[in-house]
Amino acid sequence: MANILYGVNGEGAGHSTRAKEVLSHLVAQGHTVHVASFDRGLRDLSEHFDVTEIYGFRFAYVNNRVRYKRTIAKNLITMPQAARSLAHLKELVEEWKIDLVITDFEPLTCHVGHRKRLPVISIDNQHCLTNAAVSYPPKYRRDAAAAKLVTRMMTPHADAYLVISFFDAPVRKRNTFLFPPLLRKEILDATPTLGEHVLVYVTSPAPELAKLLSSVRCQFVAYGFGREGSEGNIVYKKPSLDGFFADLTSAKAVVANSGFSLVTEALHLGKPYLAVPVLHQFEQVFNAYWLDKAGYGAYWEELNKERVESFLYNLPHYRDALAQYPRQGNAALLGKLDSLITSLAGP
Repeated sequence: MANILYGVNGEGAGHSTRAKEVLSHLVAQGHTVHVASFDRGLRDLSEHFDVTEIYGFRFAYVNNRVRYKRTIAKNLITMPQAARSLAHLKELVEEWKIDLVITDFEPLTCHVGHRKRLPVISIDNQHCLTNAAVSYPPKYRRDAAAAKLVTRMMTPHADAYLVISFFDAPVRKRNTFLFPPLLRKEILDATPTLGEHVLVYVTSPAPELAKLLSSVRCQFVAYGFGREGSEGNIVYKKPSLDGFFADLTSAKAVVANSGFSLVTEALHLGKPYLAVPVLHQFEQVFNAYWLDKAGYGAYWEELNKERVESFLYNLPHYRDALAQYPRQGNAALLGKLDSLITSLAGP
């Protein structure tokens, strides 16, 4: 069995959610795993695994937009913290006698793996943009170029890239393997129902969206608005993992930003999705574009009443498309990971 260092990007909940499924599998297989993460990854995984806190590279957001220059400046200022984390990781790799590194879009563990001449396996959705032949709206060419550059810099030269995607795309890198999204067990085991409400989720309070939705003849259950209680046709709820899960599985549709985890969970559950990506967050634009392209929902940079009503009117059309959505578990990716660990680090 292998001693594995597993780096998890801590920005947002998606990386740690899928890492938990992979880590649980690795432990069940008899491997020893040491996790390195920050922020959400540190909080979400510490209860179940041995987690070391490291420096985390973060995007800078202003008014729901990614600011690349500010992102670079912010991370340059904190480079001494990154250097200390890297030095500490190098010591731990020696102490733990690490055989192999797995990284979910986390650069420091990837870098220390290369420095120590260890095999490195990457698991993420971001490399679909760089390692597969995909399209995106031409007007986002500059944002796409920036996203590709960041992706290549985060986890370069891995021995294998296990890329997850909710759509098929031709792979164009020899060490890349495409798989369905990694989903948490709760989603795989869920039995979705068709309720009367539309689930709304935002990452920061959005009073203009609340005003817009109040003018639409539909029942909404809303998270992330910093409010609680009923107001007209909207029920505002405080953050709750169980509550959100129940409202997601029983929703008739979803209106939200287009982070990979929520999109793929909603699609697996057969929920049509109205995507409003964070501006200049190209990963979200990319997800929204392909969701719309597949006919699973709609994508708009800005919403108005007509666009929301059009989405609601077309729910039967989206459900027909989602009936053909390939619902698969995590077995294919985990099986490939097992074989890679055996070949790269030994049985």
